[in-house]
Amino acid sequence: MHLIGTRTPATGTSLSGRDPASADPAPTDSPDVRRDVEETLQPIPEDQRTRKVAGQFWIWAGANIAPINWVLGALGISMGLGLWDTFGVLVAGNVLGMVVFGLFVLLGQRSGVTGMLLGRGVFGRRGNYLPALIQATVVIGWCAVNTWIVLDLVMALFGKIGLVDPTLTNYGWKFAVAAAVMAVQVTIALFGYKAISAFERWTVPPTIAILVAMSIAAWVFMDIDWSYAGPPTGALTGWDRIVAMSSVMTAIGVGWGLTWLTYASDYSRFVSKAVPRKKLYLASAGGQILPVLWLGLLGATLATTNGSVDPGKLIVDNFGALAIPVLLLVLHGPIATNILNIYTFTVTIQSLDVRIGRRALNIGMGVATMAAVTVFVFSTDIASSLDAWLSACVGWTSTWGAIVGVRYYLLDRHSTDFGHHFDTVGTHRLRDVDWRALAAFGTGLLCAWLFMHGMVPALQGPVSNALHGLDLSWLAAAISSGGLYYLLVRKDPTLRGSRTRTGVASGTPTN
Repeated sequence: MHLIGTRTPATGTSLSGRDPASADPAPTDSPDVRRDVEETLQPIPEDQRTRKVAGQFWIWAGANIAPINWVLGALGISMGLGLWDTFGVLVAGNVLGMVVFGLFVLLGQRSGVTGMLLGRGVFGRRGNYLPALIQATVVIGWCAVNTWIVLDLVMALFGKIGLVDPTLTNYGWKFAVAAAVMAVQVTIALFGYKAISAFERWTVPPTIAILVAMSIAAWVFMDIDWSYAGPPTGALTGWDRIVAMSSVMTAIGVGWGLTWLTYASDYSRFVSKAVPRKKLYLASAGGQILPVLWLGLLGATLATTNGSVDPGKLIVDNFGALAIPVLLLVLHGPIATNILNIYTFTVTIQSLDVRIGRRALNIGMGVATMAAVTVFVFSTDIASSLDAWLSACVGWTSTWGAIVGVRYYLLDRHSTDFGHHFDTVGTHRLRDVDWRALAAFGTGLLCAWLFMHGMVPALQGPVSNALHGLDLSWLAAAISSGGLYYLLVRKDPTLRGSRTRTGVASGTPTN
């Protein structure tokens, strides 16, 4: 990594002999930058950024045209909610979540750094290791979940065209499909942002065409119960209905948008600062919310026919005649999503000061994910497994997002120079460990658990139990962590130097 003006940990002197507060990002004619701006963490030069926002739309749309969103849409039906209760929560929650997501997209354009590098200015140069480790673990889990969720569906579709016997476990076939999908997505991510953007741009439109055909087939020719209000016996009413809606809100409403916060900057850092913020915001948030609501509604309506969350029963039983095109859409889903997970994993690991190139980390991610897929394959309760996973992810991202959002949109909203985020360990321009942020982080995670009510007993907090199952974990996490961080940091005198002067933000030492 080519850096200018960073301090060495031992002596505190600038490598270039200059005051570290005046350190600049690597010049765009630097050989290291010209060779590959993505192999190691470094600023993205303006002349290597794009002025087109279409790539952002296709990236986020592709990431959400995935079978998991069918399943998530059906989750509300399986919990006893009616169709319009489920869809109402989906709309309200995702609108709120995507509003916040769009702000983090803009933060990436403004800063030019990855999501986990932004954390260095909040949690400290080494204090940021904790959230970065959590993020690395989460993206491995997401990659495994997205791969696992399609395996039963692929086997059912293979059964429709006579390749396998769908009544068998077909573990060999499942692992072969998982390995093939993993190889493709690792290869695409290997080539970086431009390859990811190109893949989404060329493959998402055909998958949308298949999705249109599926939607027409479902909503025109199938026996969808548009007035479905819950199971014939035991339909939820009163407080039980509100509780179920709160769980759906956490898992697939606002929670779905919040789970992307930690990814947003990793891709918008490639967008030129000359691109209007409003244009970038609408392209990115729109690319997220449209497929989420579309597939969520499709999954929920299909679930009214049998009440199932199982992908095979949800899709294959309804679209058996379209087995081949549906199979293509199904296989595209995890690839389009996981190339983002793999890429984000590599830059996250590098933020831990691991001196390994992005391409080597790509391959390591594939191996680690296959190990996680193996665990998921033997899971027997898809609904509980998904609910537990989503609840845990929402608690983490709500907490992290609130703290980082307060920092860069309230306390430090005028900064335009983020070059000090690339400084090495020992820099005087960043705290080593900011215990204020870590205290707020721990508080947020604790409050998320206290107000959480997942299907798994371990994720049912005492406050939620006292409220008879009401789940407000995402809200409790955001308010507690963001509020505490603001109170602890708002009078920090070093933040006064965050206002831009002559186009350069202050690099006032914070140690």
